[in-house]
Amino acid sequence: MIHTYKIHGMTCNGCRSHVEQTLSEIEGVSKASVNLEKAEAVIEMEKHIPLEVFEKALEDDGGSYSISLPDDAEAAQKHKDKKEEKRAKQSSTGTFYCPMHCEGEKTYDKPGDCPVCGMDLVREQSPLLGRGTGGGYTCPMHPEVIRDEPGSCPICGMDLVPKEADESAENKSYKKLLKKFWIAIIFTIPIFIIAMSEMIPNNPLYDWMPMSTWNWIQFGLSIPVVFYATWMFFERAYRSIKTWNLNMFTLIGIGAGVAWLFSVFGMLFPDFFPDQFKTESGTVHVYIEAATVILTLVLMGQVLEARAHNRTNSAVKELLKLAPNKAVRIVDGKEETIAIDKIEVGDKLRVKPGEKIPVDGSILEGESSVDESMITGEPVPVSKAEGDKVSSGTINGQQTFVMKAEKVGSDTLLSQIIEMVNKASRSRAPIQKLADKISGWFVPIVVLVSIITFIVWAVFGPEPRYVYALVNAIAVLIIACPCALGLATPMSVMVGVGKGAQSGVLIKNAEALETLNKIDVLIIDKTGTITEGKPSVEKVGAAENISEEEVLQYIVSLNHNSEHPLADATVKYGKEKNSEVLKTTDFNSVTGKGVTGTINGKKIALGNEKMMQEAGADISEVLQKEISEAQKKGKTVPMLSIDGKVVGFVVIADKIKETSKKAINELQKKGIQVIMLTGDNHDTAKAVASELNLADFQAEMLPQDKLEVVEKLHAEGKIIAMAGDGINDAPALAKSDVGIAMGTGTDVAIESAGITLVKGDLHGIVKAFHLSEKVMGNIKQNLFFALIYNVLGVPIAAGVLFPVFGILLSPMIAALAMSFSSVSVITNALRLRTAKIN
Repeated sequence: MIHTYKIHGMTCNGCRSHVEQTLSEIEGVSKASVNLEKAEAVIEMEKHIPLEVFEKALEDDGGSYSISLPDDAEAAQKHKDKKEEKRAKQSSTGTFYCPMHCEGEKTYDKPGDCPVCGMDLVREQSPLLGRGTGGGYTCPMHPEVIRDEPGSCPICGMDLVPKEADESAENKSYKKLLKKFWIAIIFTIPIFIIAMSEMIPNNPLYDWMPMSTWNWIQFGLSIPVVFYATWMFFERAYRSIKTWNLNMFTLIGIGAGVAWLFSVFGMLFPDFFPDQFKTESGTVHVYIEAATVILTLVLMGQVLEARAHNRTNSAVKELLKLAPNKAVRIVDGKEETIAIDKIEVGDKLRVKPGEKIPVDGSILEGESSVDESMITGEPVPVSKAEGDKVSSGTINGQQTFVMKAEKVGSDTLLSQIIEMVNKASRSRAPIQKLADKISGWFVPIVVLVSIITFIVWAVFGPEPRYVYALVNAIAVLIIACPCALGLATPMSVMVGVGKGAQSGVLIKNAEALETLNKIDVLIIDKTGTITEGKPSVEKVGAAENISEEEVLQYIVSLNHNSEHPLADATVKYGKEKNSEVLKTTDFNSVTGKGVTGTINGKKIALGNEKMMQEAGADISEVLQKEISEAQKKGKTVPMLSIDGKVVGFVVIADKIKETSKKAINELQKKGIQVIMLTGDNHDTAKAVASELNLADFQAEMLPQDKLEVVEKLHAEGKIIAMAGDGINDAPALAKSDVGIAMGTGTDVAIESAGITLVKGDLHGIVKAFHLSEKVMGNIKQNLFFALIYNVLGVPIAAGVLFPVFGILLSPMIAALAMSFSSVSVITNALRLRTAKIN
């Protein structure tokens, strides 16, 4: 019988293969076929197998996937809830993932090997690790001191640090590998000396013992190397063959394993081999030294990779250092020092000079300057006064202030930045598909080349032909390095995303970073993007039959119900003028036009010309002239109508950001067409466009109008980036190839975008473009290094240079080259840390 089930949690072909393998191994299953696109499994079974059996199999496999009957919405929701629960648990225990992202964004809750490529899993850097997770606090100098709360060491007086932050998982992995490497070195060097002594005339070692005895000594010395220090390579090779996820360890395991087993077999059964495999003394040539040196060199490569991996996410680690582990809370006028995770929304916190701001909030008392460079990338401290927002991890200046906690834990800006960087680092760029396709065929082709190499040397090679055939076949297996190819893209993305975060450019996923490098057109909003988004009222105008005070009163009363930045400006102005707020009923906000309502039985409308048209309001020539004059100067002028007649207006100015003009000029020099789309009137838009030397702009744009422009440009074959900060920009942001949200804007806009600029100015877009160029250039360099290395290395190892130059590549030299290939890719990616993107 055949049944179809839905599979939840798959993100890539590696997941599909893994699920298919797991289901196929269940007793009673004849065949299981899993489709990634449809997220379903077709299972052939001898007799009906309960759904619970499949659920348990996937649960025992790690719980990342789940199975349900078709259209089982409840099961899908359970999987989602379970994923969230697991995520919450991982926030304290750590989240581990494969650096090559073999299974997309799949993560694990404990360290180990990637089931696809066999590489060591690395831990995601989390802002919650070591912060109130139950590990307590300890002294860096006296680890025996452990406290539940932060404070000072009773022995030396040093600040206690989170216990779990004492040593990273990567560092532990590095130390473990380093220990194994030194053990391998200790036993491999004597083996190497014994083997190389054969090159010394009248070898003095043979005066002590015959060659056959020295071979057994090599065998004894190799046991700790093979079965302890490097045994993990053979485990990974076995697992890769069993699951048919062939990788670098498949080649290493086969190559080194064949050399070692051949040697042992030759010592045990020397009469089995023909004379060309034997030495003058009658013993079989052994390759124990080759096997152990190869394995030790590969282990050295793993040690260097582990050390380099520690540096690839250094940007996130630097951000983590910004998060303080304690804060001073004020309760009933008294101060108390508490752990950062004890802070609750609404708490009053005192921040002293030079201290890190513990959570997001606003200043209640006092004023100071705050260094926000670690989040925005801008070096100049920002002045903060009562009512201003402050962010976790930024550093207070020379004065003390009291703040109110508004966002704590994972809701803080710093935590969200770290989370976004982690997710983006695990995402896959489209260019990686090329590497994935090559890698999928790489190992089988290399094994085939190795077999062909053996056959060609055995048939056409010089004597001893079989010895040459074996050595060169092993060299082919050892020198090939699919890992260098697999690491080329994710390493550059990881380092590049971290570099962007340090400069105030947050990348949501690698696809956005790659696509940005191909952009033809940049669409930008005006308010909050080009301008500061901090509008202020300059003037209130009124018709002859109504006073300015009345006009302001109606405007303030209506806008009191609105959350628009322009509304906030008028409400603030009304408070300064002591304007009374009247009761408003039937309030309605019309996106892109304005607001309406009823006050004292009168129908009131406030907004742009489209709002007035919708309200059927007439306007006098005098008012129209005053409004037009203000609009020509680049001002925004909402109009007020009462019962179908325009009776007044308010002039609102929004200063153009200092960086806007310079940024637009630089983007235009890159050949990018910059278009401004704004909901403001034509005269205001024209004035702003003129000041910025913008030839392309459109005014009085509603959200759907902006969306239509994006769709029209798409139809022309353009690749579009859209930058905006408001709810009205969200549809266009989502539809564009790359959405760029201002960090000062709304959550909806940020959620719809692929890139977020923390500071929220156009210079951030220039940074993002530079970052994209640097990262894509680095990825192409890595792919070139990996491809050219394998394209040249494999034929040389096979012996193509021997007929002309007499050159053969020793398997040991091949192992050394293979080890350094992956390290070279990681090292090249690390250059992005010093790249200039400003």
